[in-house]
Amino acid sequence: MYLTQQTDYALRVLIYAAVNDQSLVNIGTIAETYNISKSHLMKVVTALVKGGFLTSIRGKGGGLKLAQPPEKIRVGTVVRVTEPLQLAECFGDNNQCLITPTCRLSQILNSGLIAFINHLDGYTLADLVNAPTCEILRPPAGNSSNIPINPA
Repeated sequence: MYLTQQTDYALRVLIYAAVNDQSLVNIGTIAETYNISKSHLMKVVTALVKGGFLTSIRGKGGGLKLAQPPEKIRVGTVVRVTEPLQLAECFGDNNQCLITPTCRLSQILNSGLIAFINHLDGYTLADLVNAPTCEILRPPAGNSSNIPINPA
């Protein structure tokens, strides 16, 4: 299973927002921190706001923050929103495969996909935030976060 760059970036943005939950974060700072294109991140952030994971506050002093506590954001839900989840042609709307009506491969792939997403549903954004990650992503000014930090 390969996750797209959009999903990778979406999870990184959410981790950054979780670590810095006491303050608003901005796309420019996140892009600089991860060395990612700001224009790519703008598209990702738009999807995260639409998906209900982030809240965007416009204007001077604005920025981004988590729309819900990190303990409520399931990794599987983020993947569902950001991934096309089309493992093969038969999963798509333009399926033209001749053997689709009798093919067993799509059933096998679908059950594997469901198991993968269900596994990811067992983890929340809070599970992705640990002390070393906080040290890397938290500004040196000593912003303290109110999310529980997993020791590992």
